[in-house]
Amino acid sequence: MCGRYTLTRPIEVLAEEFGITGPLPEIQPSYNVAPGRNVAAVLDGGEGGRRLEVLRWGLVPSWAKDPAIGNRMINARSETAAEKPSFRKAMKERRCLILADGFYEWRKMGNGKQPFHIKMEDGRPFAFAGLWERWERDGEELRTCAILTTGPNDLMRKIHDRMPVILPPEAYETWLDPDLRDPAPLEPLLAPYPSGAMTAYPVSRAVNRPSNDGPACVEPAA
Repeated sequence: MCGRYTLTRPIEVLAEEFGITGPLPEIQPSYNVAPGRNVAAVLDGGEGGRRLEVLRWGLVPSWAKDPAIGNRMINARSETAAEKPSFRKAMKERRCLILADGFYEWRKMGNGKQPFHIKMEDGRPFAFAGLWERWERDGEELRTCAILTTGPNDLMRKIHDRMPVILPPEAYETWLDPDLRDPAPLEPLLAPYPSGAMTAYPVSRAVNRPSNDGPACVEPAA
């Protein structure tokens, strides 16, 4: 699964990197993005454009009676998302890019767990394959999202048995295409990202607490 990540780049840098058109919402950099927080997501903007929106992490299906269900919907397994009632409509109609420049995963070690920070070897920001939904009740609207996961690549296999789906830039247009409703052409995009382009290192257990959110979170463990 993917339960924490980082997005530390200025919004202007992200806009250029991901071809954002239109106004830019206010998004604060974070070294410890946790479920339930507002996150930066790229959606299809129509006429070939892309728009940046703020979504809450933890997908709430449109049919849900209680939005608290989103607390359990931070990830969607890519192998079954097209079939699961909670995700299948979003898989057809509401795919997005969830922006990040690193993520955390915990490796079991003895009686505890050691957090690792995983990022691109070149340090560039990247995009998780995401799904989003709109939930409305009594005049209240929530826009929420989930991150798709897949099996591990060689790097991640040493840490955990799952990893987030990371899309290469050449896949962004296909993933965001609102006219592409058949999940079959999307399946090749859901493979583990090449491990040779990524790096991982242990960090302080301070990242275990969502309230710890600063550069110290990504410093190599002593």
